[in-house]
Amino acid sequence: MRTYGHTHAGGVPVELDSLQSMYVDQLKDLYSAENQILKALPRMIKAASHKELKKAFTTHERQTRGHVARLDRVFKELGATPRGKKCEGIEGIIREGAELIREKPEPDVLDAGLLSAAQHVEHYEMAGYGTVRTWAQKMGFDRQAELLQQTLDEEKQTDQLLTQIAEQSINIDAMSGDQEMASPADRARPVRVHREPSGRRPAGRSEMGMESRSEGSAGTGS
Repeated sequence: MRTYGHTHAGGVPVELDSLQSMYVDQLKDLYSAENQILKALPRMIKAASHKELKKAFTTHERQTRGHVARLDRVFKELGATPRGKKCEGIEGIIREGAELIREKPEPDVLDAGLLSAAQHVEHYEMAGYGTVRTWAQKMGFDRQAELLQQTLDEEKQTDQLLTQIAEQSINIDAMSGDQEMASPADRARPVRVHREPSGRRPAGRSEMGMESRSEGSAGTGS
């Protein structure tokens, strides 16, 4: 059975009739992804306000250059060209990130959005590198598998770092901004508590003053 991969540059579908041809096709997808990321990272670094996020993006830009260099070595061993395919998945994620920057939200909110886009990228790449690493191992391309594993490890480390930054500061800062935007009246408005006359408890009410609900009624979570 013949299968066809994504359409390559020029609109010509490429026949994928073996695991090795699939392997090369996926490597080209990753090569395109890495180069698109290299072009996008300077804009993300400039747009980010959070110090640790800027540092993480800057570090990953340097790592990404190494990822491209490793892929060049893999393609050289295969005697294949890395050109000829556009990674549409990464293109879409980067486009959404660029749209967010153009919308100019509050700095803390923008940082949260940029971090989210970066983790979308990392997850795409981890899936891709994990796949080609395994295929390389199966086909006996041990040195290529080692190179791809090195990149996969760095992608995982970057994803873990971004998660740490998100949980320890950026998400908290973005939520604090939401609270500050609430009107003074909303923040100061007292909470009304319904109190029954002493000694009386109307039918249908529990000791906590809440209307009793049957099992499975809306809002119980049963």
